[in-house]
Amino acid sequence: MTATVFIDGEAGTTGLGIRERLAHVKGIDIKSIDAEKRKDPKARQALMAEVDAVILCLPDEAAIEAVKLADELGANAPRILDASTAHRVAHGWVYGFAELHPTQRDMIEGAHRVSNPGCYPTGAIALIRPLVDAGFILPSYPISVNAVSGYSGGGKSMIESYDAGTAPNFELYGLGLTHKHLPELQKYSNLDQRPIFVPSVGNFKQGMLVSVPLYLDHLEGKPKAKDLQDAFVDRYKGCEYVRVVPMTDASMTSGRLEAESLSNTDLLELRIYANENVRQAVLVAKLDNLGKGASGAAVQNLKLMLGL
Repeated sequence: MTATVFIDGEAGTTGLGIRERLAHVKGIDIKSIDAEKRKDPKARQALMAEVDAVILCLPDEAAIEAVKLADELGANAPRILDASTAHRVAHGWVYGFAELHPTQRDMIEGAHRVSNPGCYPTGAIALIRPLVDAGFILPSYPISVNAVSGYSGGGKSMIESYDAGTAPNFELYGLGLTHKHLPELQKYSNLDQRPIFVPSVGNFKQGMLVSVPLYLDHLEGKPKAKDLQDAFVDRYKGCEYVRVVPMTDASMTSGRLEAESLSNTDLLELRIYANENVRQAVLVAKLDNLGKGASGAAVQNLKLMLGL
């Protein structure tokens, strides 16, 4: 049986990435709206009534309006996967990070409404949540998260400025400490205390590094880095898209890590760099901000929702 899918906002960066990936997925038929009707609410609602699922690749306000259009269909409303920030901590929505917890896949499979995670929170939550669940990081622990992304995650104007050569090679942003990804980062990491999150963007198109520094002696039980590694291995055992890189891996010895090697993949790699002499560690997640951080995660979630 073939499932029908409407990508509302398919002309944007995330929408294009989703459409490209779905072209290789058997059992899915993508329904598109005429270009001149992409902003016509009635035309969009009519198409929603004809499909099994809708993926929203829209700004937050437009995504909220799209959900209202779907709600008006009542029993004919399709299942919705929202790639915007609008519903990531909203009541009644399931968070679409399948590796969050052993039961999360089942929750996504049965959900009528799923919110696709942000790219930065995907890396940060993947690093923090297993250690909170294992009891090494208390929910009250003061966490700081530093991250750098390729410019393709910054939207149309940022992409244009980098392509034109008018953007800086590197810059910090979100320095008002109110980045829109903070609510989901805190909630799904199971943190009581709001983390400090400092994002940045570099002059490369795709790729992302997310890092979390830790004082090992300030963690519960004063664990060794290997204990943290074991918690990662236990959490992500058998996960198709998440790889825990062994601390003995040759790639861990240089003390350097570039951001782009997972570009155009849907993979997420987790590493622990540690110095037991000074009892410090840095957790690092590497991913493609458009892959596991956006379009790749959306396709993963859609396949779960549709039983594919």
